[in-house]
Amino acid sequence: MTRGLLLILWGWMVLWSVLSGRLDLLLRGMFHALVGASGLALLLAGVMVMIRNRRQRDVHRWPWLVSGVVAGLVLLMPPNPSFSDLANNRPQGLPEPPELAFVLPPEQRSLTEWVRLLRSQPDPDLVAGNPLNISGFVWSQPDGPPLIARLTVRCCLADATPSGLPVAWPADAEPKANQWLAIQGTMAVETRHGERIAVVVPTTITTIPRPKRPLEP
Repeated sequence: MTRGLLLILWGWMVLWSVLSGRLDLLLRGMFHALVGASGLALLLAGVMVMIRNRRQRDVHRWPWLVSGVVAGLVLLMPPNPSFSDLANNRPQGLPEPPELAFVLPPEQRSLTEWVRLLRSQPDPDLVAGNPLNISGFVWSQPDGPPLIARLTVRCCLADATPSGLPVAWPADAEPKANQWLAIQGTMAVETRHGERIAVVVPTTITTIPRPKRPLEP
């Protein structure tokens, strides 16, 4: 009975992670159905074990009990990854998009589309003066001002790749690591570390909640 109950607990934990949106912090949306099916399989397996062994007496082994404690902690403590710390430990890079980002009006480009565009068209003067409307988290930098950034994933947080844009932060701005911001403004050109680069010049900066699905494909 104990093993059946633990399988049911783990199955419910997996299903709850999908239904509550917790999984959006860890895994790309296209894989959620597979995880949900795994949770359902665990639930069914637990019910079958309980029915088959309902008259048998369990020998309580400590690994099974530890497993139950871990499942309970996972339910009680939702994931809260630090995107800024994760980004600092990953190289920047983005997979090639199916279509080039410059086909979109500038104000409709997402942050990752801006990064892709700037990498395909490295001359910053080509985008100077373009309006933009982006959102992302504050990515702290060890040797300079923070960037506004996003994480892109192919599968899950384990293969996440950061992409960020430099920002000409106003003097009164105090961006904090992992804070989510929506920025409206324009692109401009600055010289940093002896290199001319495109930077975001904000006209408005708004603090926003973390998006329901913060990971981008």
